[in-house]
Amino acid sequence: MRVEHLYRYPVKGLTAEALESVELHAGECFPHDRRFALVQGDAPFDEAAPRFLPKQNFACLMANARLALVASAYEPRSGKLSLRVPGAEPLVADTRTEAGRARIAEVLTAYLGAEARGAPRFLEAPGHAFTDQKKKGVSLINLASLEALEKAIGRRLEPLRFRANVYFTGLPAWAEFAWVGHEVMLGGARLAVFKRTVRCPATQVNLQTGERDADVPRLLREHFGHADLGVHATVEEGGQVALGDALEALEPA
Repeated sequence: MRVEHLYRYPVKGLTAEALESVELHAGECFPHDRRFALVQGDAPFDEAAPRFLPKQNFACLMANARLALVASAYEPRSGKLSLRVPGAEPLVADTRTEAGRARIAEVLTAYLGAEARGAPRFLEAPGHAFTDQKKKGVSLINLASLEALEKAIGRRLEPLRFRANVYFTGLPAWAEFAWVGHEVMLGGARLAVFKRTVRCPATQVNLQTGERDADVPRLLREHFGHADLGVHATVEEGGQVALGDALEALEPA
């Protein structure tokens, strides 16, 4: 098994950023993954005391398919976020300043229109990640499982619909589900797989058109009897991971 693609998603619901390598740390996500989110105005999120909230409290592809058409890029050294929002002038704003965050929130709120609730806020909370899981970790997809789904439904699906951190090859379709409760080596890092990834309506969205054109959860249930694709894991021991690195399931101690 080998790593084919690595991605982080600095802003929840926005653009994937491809990586050649990443340094993982125990108990953490990919660095800068889901670091920011547009928090809906009626969401009970307190950046001073951050806690996990379900994804419907934030702008996300599950609820806001048109976000797929927003292009974003984050530069960690400068803290600058670049946005290209349909119908608006390109924006580069400093996420480290209140004015910069307010401007980002203003542009995204205007784009969401009626889908924005109250007065959304563009936030980060140091030490917190706006993930869909209560546990911090990484998500992995076996590309053979995706290919099995594509073959069953007779069409291609862009892998980034599934917004995983790690895409890998070399394992038979669906065999990764047997990893739950076990550990794997990912490059120089050791992971503990804790659950299968249940797919949500975010995967219905065509990233090129911003429209829902494939009911992936229904199709998975129809053809395979479940709505799962991929697994989630916590980082037990940090290390570097790079494209082409090996992925190895460890035998139980």
